[in-house]
Amino acid sequence: MVNKNNTSSIAMNTLKIKETFSKLLNKKIDTIQKVINGDNTKPKLRINMTTKGSLHKQIIIPIPNELEIRFTKDSASYIININHILKNIKSNIYADYISSDNKDVNIVTNNITSNSDLQKIEKYVKQFLKNNNNEIASLRLP
Repeated sequence: MVNKNNTSSIAMNTLKIKETFSKLLNKKIDTIQKVINGDNTKPKLRINMTTKGSLHKQIIIPIPNELEIRFTKDSASYIININHILKNIKSNIYADYISSDNKDVNIVTNNITSNSDLQKIEKYVKQFLKNNNNEIASLRLP
């Protein structure tokens, strides 16, 4: 018999993995899910997960937890808005996705962000969080 709460939890974790790593194939997501759930069977796929290269392709937003939840809740629309801003200034970068790690929010981009792009993104983020503008520090690169 399958536990309904466990199935729901697995589905939510799978959706989080898919949102964070949107370009992964479903088979690899299933493999990651098995590892998370402690499945001791040998995975059929080899997953090469590395931060080499992508580490510098992100913007770090130091943000309090309650604002982090608010900002990441509708991250897809913020990515659209950020990309619209970057397109308007004829930037050669775009934002891929937003993730969080319980102390910072990370906007992952396709390339290393310039200072002018960073300033435009920071202005947008602080405008979104305008009621709490004094609670977030300046955005920074790794």
